[in-house]
Amino acid sequence: MAGAGTVHVIDHPLVQHKLSLMRNRETSTSTFRNLLSEISMLLAYEVCRDFPTTKIAIETPVAPMMAPVLDGKKICLISILRAGNGILDGMLKILPSARVGHIGLYRDPKTLLPVEYFYKVPDGMGDRDAIVVDPMLATGNSAVAAIARIKESAPRSIKFVCLLTCPEGIAVFQAAHPDIPIYTAAIDERLNEKSYIVPGLGDAGDRLFGTK
Repeated sequence: MAGAGTVHVIDHPLVQHKLSLMRNRETSTSTFRNLLSEISMLLAYEVCRDFPTTKIAIETPVAPMMAPVLDGKKICLISILRAGNGILDGMLKILPSARVGHIGLYRDPKTLLPVEYFYKVPDGMGDRDAIVVDPMLATGNSAVAAIARIKESAPRSIKFVCLLTCPEGIAVFQAAHPDIPIYTAAIDERLNEKSYIVPGLGDAGDRLFGTK
């Protein structure tokens, strides 16, 4: 698995500019949603950088040629509900033939551990490259549980993509899944006592869907 176990910080100026706008507490729900879609397309561009291509015979207006293409049907985007859908929507704009999976988790208020309430991925995951998406890698617990569940389907490869993370989240994730690369736009300072990333951008799901 290329880049296994590493953290890739996507520090492209366009990504950082859009992320700064998303962090601003004055940014509206509709603008936040649009920015997340735009930044997700840029993240997908980087995440797919090492994906293999195959050549197919086509004809340009001038001549026949063997042209390289991605096998989009072999890519599976898996959203960790609910906030992951914001990244999913953006990535589907540039990977429209990708298959889609969803995993729903909530945090048990007593144990604080993630509990699965929904799971559905396409058949034939053994032939697919899975891109698992969630805007925040904070405590890392939900991502760890989601990746463990997805590993049961034995995809060809797995990558985890988030907007923001922090040292605590990375440590928890890598302790459980040292083989899975993380792609993120920023590594922030820390978690606070409420398990929010600092400085972060607040609750990504609430800001995406206009809930509190």
